[in-house]
Amino acid sequence: MKLNAAVGRPRNGVTGELSGGEAVLPVNPIYAGLAALPLLLLLFTLVVLRWRAHEAASVGMFSAAAVALTAYGMPVEALSVASAKGVWDAVFVLYVILPALVFYHVIERADGFEALRTRIKSFTDNELFLVLAFGWVFVSFMQSISGFGTPIVVVAPLLLALGVKPVYSVAIPLIGHAWANTFGTLGVAWLALVQVTEMQSVAVTALALAVLLWIPNLIAGFSIAWIYGRTDAVRYAAPMILIVSLIHGGGQLAAVTVIPPEFANFFAATVGLLALGPLAMWDRYATATDAIGERLVMTEDLSPAAGADGDGTGAVADGGVATPADAAAPDDDLMSLKLAALPFAVLAAIAFVTAVVTPLGNALGSLKVGLSFPEIATGLGVVTEAAAPYSPFAPLSHPGTFLLVSALAAFLAYRRGGYYEIAASRADGDRSAFTRAVLATAVPASIAVISFLVMAKLMDHSGQVLVLAEGTASVATPSSYGFLSPLIGSLGAFMTSSNTASNILFGGLQQQTAAQLGGISEALILAGQSAGGAIGNAISPGNVILGTTAAGIVGREGDVLRVTIPWVAAVAALVGLAIVLLNAAGLLGVA
Repeated sequence: MKLNAAVGRPRNGVTGELSGGEAVLPVNPIYAGLAALPLLLLLFTLVVLRWRAHEAASVGMFSAAAVALTAYGMPVEALSVASAKGVWDAVFVLYVILPALVFYHVIERADGFEALRTRIKSFTDNELFLVLAFGWVFVSFMQSISGFGTPIVVVAPLLLALGVKPVYSVAIPLIGHAWANTFGTLGVAWLALVQVTEMQSVAVTALALAVLLWIPNLIAGFSIAWIYGRTDAVRYAAPMILIVSLIHGGGQLAAVTVIPPEFANFFAATVGLLALGPLAMWDRYATATDAIGERLVMTEDLSPAAGADGDGTGAVADGGVATPADAAAPDDDLMSLKLAALPFAVLAAIAFVTAVVTPLGNALGSLKVGLSFPEIATGLGVVTEAAAPYSPFAPLSHPGTFLLVSALAAFLAYRRGGYYEIAASRADGDRSAFTRAVLATAVPASIAVISFLVMAKLMDHSGQVLVLAEGTASVATPSSYGFLSPLIGSLGAFMTSSNTASNILFGGLQQQTAAQLGGISEALILAGQSAGGAIGNAISPGNVILGTTAAGIVGREGDVLRVTIPWVAAVAALVGLAIVLLNAAGLLGVA
């Protein structure tokens, strides 16, 4: 996107206008307020009114369209193109949601999650250790190799099977995986930032980013412990958290200095995962503990009706897809741990091999499908260039395909072992048809995803996003802008459900603003942008919906956001403060 024929996005701080050729995009409180209106309505309906995601997202989408048409001079034709792009963007996410539901039901209907819970607890029944192991360490490893919401889809039902309340089974991995969202997925978001900014020093920026990402990593560990059992849990888990964070944050920081940054997170996350073995053998974590008075995230009774109190934090209500199997099921009827873990092992292996074996990954990714869209312009001079193709989709290398292959492997193994018949004999009442169970959750989730992404594209192509970002920058000093840069990155991740998209959307703008303000390190600003985008993944609608879908609580996205929004705001602010302090100390290349 650009302003008329101008190159880039020049800002005129004197007139408060973005100028390009003869067109002018106003940057003032009225236009900024109108641009913020869709976001405010979305948050109000989700968090305060507790509307379901597809209802709240529809309000946000229509309000963004109304603002674009009436205030930002967006023609109907341009609005149609932007909306179509949003729908196309949603295809990528929907191809994770549907396979994720298939993946879940294939396992759940064979009592695979109950087997995982029972077998894992035979190694250690230390609940806090297991919650941290899955909700922080394992989800980070999954993010390092897969991403695109897959870690949340995988870990949320695992936590649920361990007895974690549904809302927390989604919120915990959202918090736990956030730090891995830039250098994870083999550096997709990082590479996007490098491409759109032409940064002065890739090495210094990578180093600054690794420093900043250590903050959400460390805080995530302590936050999950706090959520689990407040001060007692934090005190008890502190040694494990410090050790793992040293491996994660310190390992990633060291790795970016000696290997390509896109492999840094994979290295750190893998070592962190391997460290769980010795930690599990430590007497402190080998058995259950009575040192924690409250277990706030755990469901005492795993039966479907237990705790269904309607507040989104108890057990899944009747009709949810992710109710654990009967907790009293006899162990000798359950499959082995190896068989229960088979689909997850297959998924991890496919993701790892296709990521590391470059020729194979390239071959699978060579088949792409994309749509062409024409250039569009608004009455205020915001021009979005033609795209041919726009955001091409590679189905063979997509996480959705990996999920389907993993589900097929599990289905064949479980059917051969007769586990579906055994599970059906234990079930209370008749189970709904497989397809009906999948679609009952997929339809509202799909409506929400499409509405969110159409809203994001309308705000971007009409200039609303640009006005919000430039309005913030126009009143900022170098120090205050350094503080705000990760918050802008988080806003981008919230709007687009992607750190990669946030970097593409705001990376160049943040770089230009830092250059115009002076006295602030470009490396720190760009690092703040991507660190903020990583943190913001904990509130990205796409990830939240994927999580609630996998946990069987579609419609309770607002409950999840009430946990993750304060965390994102606090951590992004701490990262912003770190940027201010590092810049004041003259570290990491003051511009």
